[in-house]
Amino acid sequence: MRSLSTSAPILLLAAVVAHLVLAGPDSVFATTGSVAEVLPGAGAAPTEPAPQRLNRLVTLDDVSLNNWKILRSRSGYNVAQADTVPLLYTDEAPQRNLSWETGEGKSYLIPALEIPAFIVLLNAFDRVALHDKMTPEGKRTYATNPSTFWHQLSHQDWTFDQDTFKVNQFGHPYEGATMYGLARSAGLNFWQSLAYSNVGSFLWEMGGENSRPSSNDLITTGNAGALLGEALFRMADLVLEEGGRGSNPPLGHRLAAAAISPPTAVNRLLFGKRFDTVFPNHSPATLWLCRGGFSLDVHSKNLSAPVKEPSKESIGVIEFSMAYGLPGKPGYGYRRPLDYFNFEISTRARQHNLVDTLTVRGLLKGTTYEVGRDYRGIWGLYGSYDYISPYLFRVSSTALSVGTTGQYWIGPGVALQGSLLGGVGFGATGLESDVVEERGYHYGATPQVLLATNFLFGDRAMVELTGRYYYVSSLGPDHDGSESVFNGHGGLTIRIHGSHAIGLQYSESIRNTNYANIPTKYRAEGTISLVYTFISDRAFGAVEWREPGDR
Repeated sequence: MRSLSTSAPILLLAAVVAHLVLAGPDSVFATTGSVAEVLPGAGAAPTEPAPQRLNRLVTLDDVSLNNWKILRSRSGYNVAQADTVPLLYTDEAPQRNLSWETGEGKSYLIPALEIPAFIVLLNAFDRVALHDKMTPEGKRTYATNPSTFWHQLSHQDWTFDQDTFKVNQFGHPYEGATMYGLARSAGLNFWQSLAYSNVGSFLWEMGGENSRPSSNDLITTGNAGALLGEALFRMADLVLEEGGRGSNPPLGHRLAAAAISPPTAVNRLLFGKRFDTVFPNHSPATLWLCRGGFSLDVHSKNLSAPVKEPSKESIGVIEFSMAYGLPGKPGYGYRRPLDYFNFEISTRARQHNLVDTLTVRGLLKGTTYEVGRDYRGIWGLYGSYDYISPYLFRVSSTALSVGTTGQYWIGPGVALQGSLLGGVGFGATGLESDVVEERGYHYGATPQVLLATNFLFGDRAMVELTGRYYYVSSLGPDHDGSESVFNGHGGLTIRIHGSHAIGLQYSESIRNTNYANIPTKYRAEGTISLVYTFISDRAFGAVEWREPGDR
């Protein structure tokens, strides 16, 4: 795909921020009382066989996104991650055609028809919006027809294209997330939907464009798109859960969920009650942060002449992050891909580069473990998609890693949460500017490491430290060199009142290039930000599993 509507990422971020912040936690995310109050007779003993009851099992947890509203006393401050009681549909509740627990009502056919229709519509949009876009061979990129489709299919003349970084590394994953979401919201599981997004990616390369099919687009669209799509799907269904049980949540919740995951809204709208069953999230321990403020470039080293100096004036910044399925919550399991994930997106007020960061990492297959009474963790195989785009350069990666995520109680009211991952993926680095003495685009196998830690000081403060390292090697289409990229982030967030906090953040990005025919180059950029933060949990996501006497 050579183009994607620039409104898509902004719509996503604006909807999340507006819905979670401006609507107000008391009116939008108010809890509904106990299980007995909401569902009379829910506590009665079951009188029917287990399979029939399982068909109606839909977890609509009173907590999920707003579990910070259910406060538990602990050593002088409140914690929000101890509730494990789900709401269940009872005999009096209406039946749903789709059962997420048994798979009844899912459809393989519907997304198989929707994805080609989406490709046709996207191609038609690009024809109108970019009607004069030409390939190097002098063809119009989107002037496709059955003849061009057969030519692509029969010749299989693959290449690694060098379209703009934001199109290849952000636009294509978002396209893949859309195709993935069409399958996921039709009741298919993660692995089945992953297959659909990859088939959809192949169809786009064959029939969506008239240029040579792109291997890098095939990788990022289907695989990075699946990771992004699953995170968006889970977050959209959390919003729908907050609207209450049934097929008709409040309009605000439905609009916010639609902005987060448009394919989910499409299938709910087109097929009504067949796909309106809310996905059972099983009440994960969560922490989400909405931030807004100003960012300032404090230094930039080794600029080339064609690259303009970054503005020293402050620019606006908006960020949203969510940790889903934090380890340690009693009764919560990790049986499905991305039952734990971490999602981050940020945007800065630069017209040429609105999406500054988009990262997703999630547990694909793993299990829990514990060390003593004060540590709980998960470990296993993780999938990740990173798009990091500071002013001077860009880096992106789709990877598989082995790692762990856990929480350790250091002392009374003080906890350490963190993740350590190491793996390999397909990475890309590049420049938006046309700099003669630089390598503008580089692909390759990418070993990488992530270390992310949060120090939680009760309900008072949180210190964040994150480091990412990528080695974009010469193993790939480019054999003449390699690059190494480091991205580091540190932040201090202090709670002022209720869920309101202020924060100070610093980010450092470093790029080293090493090519046979290009001088070695070292680049570095540092930015500092002052932000207001709305936190979902006054204990900053600390999970409590210990008995009161052991705390």
